[in-house]
Amino acid sequence: MFIRRVWPARSFSRAGWLDPLQLRRDMDRLFDVLWPGETGAPGVFPAMNVTRDGDRYYVRAELPGVQTADIQIAVERNKLTVTGKREIHEEGNGVSYHRRERSGGTFSRSLTLPDELNAAAVEASYKDGVLTIVLPKAEAAKAREIKVKAG
Repeated sequence: MFIRRVWPARSFSRAGWLDPLQLRRDMDRLFDVLWPGETGAPGVFPAMNVTRDGDRYYVRAELPGVQTADIQIAVERNKLTVTGKREIHEEGNGVSYHRRERSGGTFSRSLTLPDELNAAAVEASYKDGVLTIVLPKAEAAKAREIKVKAG
Protein backbone atom coordinates (compact mmCIF):
# COMPACT_ATOMS: atom_id res chain seq x y z
CA MET A 1 0.00 0.00 0.00
CA PHE A 2 1.40 3.41 -1.03
CA ILE A 3 0.54 5.31 2.16
CA ARG A 4 2.11 2.65 4.37
CA ARG A 5 5.46 2.99 2.58
CA VAL A 6 5.42 6.79 2.82
CA TRP A 7 3.93 7.09 6.27
CA PRO A 8 4.92 4.23 8.57
CA ALA A 9 2.99 3.91 11.80
CA ARG A 10 5.85 5.03 14.05
CA SER A 11 4.00 7.88 15.71
CA PHE A 12 3.26 5.78 18.77
CA SER A 13 5.92 5.09 21.36
CA ARG A 14 6.63 1.61 22.68
CA ALA A 15 4.38 2.36 25.64
CA GLY A 16 1.51 3.09 23.27
CA TRP A 17 1.54 6.86 23.79
CA LEU A 18 1.29 9.24 20.87
CA ASP A 19 4.65 10.90 20.11
CA PRO A 20 3.70 14.36 18.78
CA LEU A 21 7.14 15.17 17.33
CA GLN A 22 7.32 11.90 15.41
CA LEU A 23 3.73 12.38 14.25
CA ARG A 24 4.63 15.83 12.89
CA ARG A 25 7.68 14.46 11.05
CA ASP A 26 5.55 11.68 9.57
CA MET A 27 2.84 14.12 8.47
CA ASP A 28 5.42 16.53 6.96
CA ARG A 29 6.92 13.66 4.99
CA LEU A 30 3.47 12.57 3.80
CA PHE A 31 2.56 16.10 2.63
CA ASP A 32 5.96 16.54 0.96
CA VAL A 33 5.29 13.42 -1.09
CA LEU A 34 1.69 14.26 -1.96
CA TRP A 35 2.14 18.02 -2.52
CA PRO A 36 5.84 18.89 -2.89
CA GLY A 37 6.69 22.48 -1.97
CA GLU A 38 3.20 23.28 -0.65
CA THR A 39 3.69 22.86 3.10
CA GLY A 40 5.37 26.19 3.89
CA ALA A 41 8.51 24.31 4.90
CA PRO A 42 11.78 24.10 2.99
CA GLY A 43 11.04 23.79 -0.70
CA VAL A 44 8.72 26.82 -0.92
CA PHE A 45 9.79 28.85 -3.94
CA PRO A 46 10.93 31.52 -3.95
CA ALA A 47 12.45 31.80 -0.48
CA MET A 48 11.92 35.35 0.85
CA ASN A 49 13.24 37.56 3.61
CA VAL A 50 11.20 40.60 4.70
CA THR A 51 12.69 43.47 6.69
CA ARG A 52 11.52 46.99 7.41
CA ASP A 53 12.68 50.37 8.59
CA GLY A 54 10.54 53.34 9.54
CA ASP A 55 8.90 53.98 6.17
CA ARG A 56 9.63 50.94 3.97
CA TYR A 57 9.51 47.17 3.72
CA TYR A 58 12.28 45.32 1.91
CA VAL A 59 11.64 41.94 0.33
CA ARG A 60 14.54 39.87 -0.94
CA ALA A 61 13.61 36.77 -2.92
CA GLU A 62 15.99 34.11 -4.19
CA LEU A 63 15.22 33.47 -7.86
CA PRO A 64 18.21 31.62 -9.32
CA GLY A 65 17.89 30.82 -12.99
CA VAL A 66 14.93 33.15 -13.58
CA GLN A 67 15.14 35.77 -16.33
CA THR A 68 13.98 39.31 -15.46
CA ALA A 69 11.45 39.19 -18.31
CA ASP A 70 9.80 36.21 -16.57
CA ILE A 71 9.17 38.03 -13.25
CA GLN A 72 5.96 39.93 -12.48
CA ILE A 73 5.33 41.93 -9.30
CA ALA A 74 1.89 43.10 -8.17
CA VAL A 75 1.02 45.25 -5.15
CA GLU A 76 -2.52 45.79 -3.92
CA ARG A 77 -3.12 47.59 -0.62
CA ASN A 78 -0.95 45.53 1.77
CA LYS A 79 -0.44 42.44 -0.40
CA LEU A 80 2.64 41.69 -2.51
CA THR A 81 2.54 38.97 -5.17
CA VAL A 82 5.58 37.76 -7.08
CA THR A 83 4.91 35.46 -10.03
CA GLY A 84 7.10 34.13 -12.76
CA LYS A 85 8.52 31.19 -14.59
CA ARG A 86 11.74 29.24 -14.10
CA GLU A 87 12.89 26.94 -16.86
CA ILE A 88 15.01 23.93 -16.01
CA HIS A 89 16.47 22.40 -19.13
CA GLU A 90 16.35 18.62 -19.33
CA GLU A 91 19.65 16.77 -19.40
CA GLY A 92 18.77 14.85 -22.55
CA ASN A 93 17.92 11.33 -23.61
CA GLY A 94 19.44 8.37 -21.81
CA VAL A 95 20.15 10.34 -18.62
CA SER A 96 18.67 9.20 -15.34
CA TYR A 97 18.69 11.38 -12.26
CA HIS A 98 20.32 10.26 -9.03
CA ARG A 99 18.64 13.17 -7.22
CA ARG A 100 16.29 15.79 -8.61
CA GLU A 101 15.54 18.73 -6.31
CA ARG A 102 15.39 21.70 -8.71
CA SER A 103 11.93 22.27 -10.08
CA GLY A 104 10.89 24.39 -13.00
CA GLY A 105 7.66 25.88 -14.21
CA THR A 106 5.51 28.75 -13.07
CA PHE A 107 5.48 30.00 -9.49
CA SER A 108 3.49 32.48 -7.44
CA ARG A 109 4.15 33.70 -3.93
CA SER A 110 2.04 36.23 -2.01
CA LEU A 111 2.81 38.03 1.23
CA THR A 112 0.46 40.12 3.34
CA LEU A 113 2.25 42.93 5.16
CA PRO A 114 0.96 44.72 8.28
CA ASP A 115 0.72 48.16 6.64
CA GLU A 116 -0.87 49.48 3.45
CA LEU A 117 1.68 50.14 0.70
CA ASN A 118 2.25 52.94 -1.79
CA ALA A 119 2.02 50.87 -4.99
CA ALA A 120 3.06 53.80 -7.21
CA ALA A 121 6.44 54.11 -5.47
CA VAL A 122 7.48 50.42 -5.39
CA GLU A 123 10.96 49.74 -6.80
CA ALA A 124 12.52 46.41 -7.78
CA SER A 125 15.99 45.30 -8.82
CA TYR A 126 17.47 41.91 -9.72
CA LYS A 127 21.11 40.98 -9.31
CA ASP A 128 22.93 37.66 -8.92
CA GLY A 129 19.68 35.69 -8.65
CA VAL A 130 18.25 37.87 -5.85
CA LEU A 131 15.19 40.04 -6.43
CA THR A 132 15.05 43.08 -4.12
CA ILE A 133 11.73 44.90 -3.79
CA VAL A 134 11.44 48.19 -1.88
CA LEU A 135 7.86 48.79 -0.71
CA PRO A 136 7.19 52.25 0.76
CA LYS A 137 4.33 52.49 3.23
CA ALA A 138 1.30 54.51 2.19
CA GLU A 139 1.13 57.97 3.73
CA ALA A 140 -1.83 56.93 5.88
CA ALA A 141 0.25 54.09 7.37
CA LYS A 142 3.24 56.23 8.34
CA ALA A 143 3.64 57.44 11.90
CA ARG A 144 3.04 61.16 12.29
CA GLU A 145 4.33 63.51 14.90
CA ILE A 146 1.59 65.69 16.36
CA LYS A 147 2.62 69.07 17.74
CA VAL A 148 0.86 70.20 20.87
CA LYS A 149 -0.25 73.81 20.79
CA ALA A 150 -0.04 75.94 23.88
CA GLY A 151 -3.44 77.21 24.75
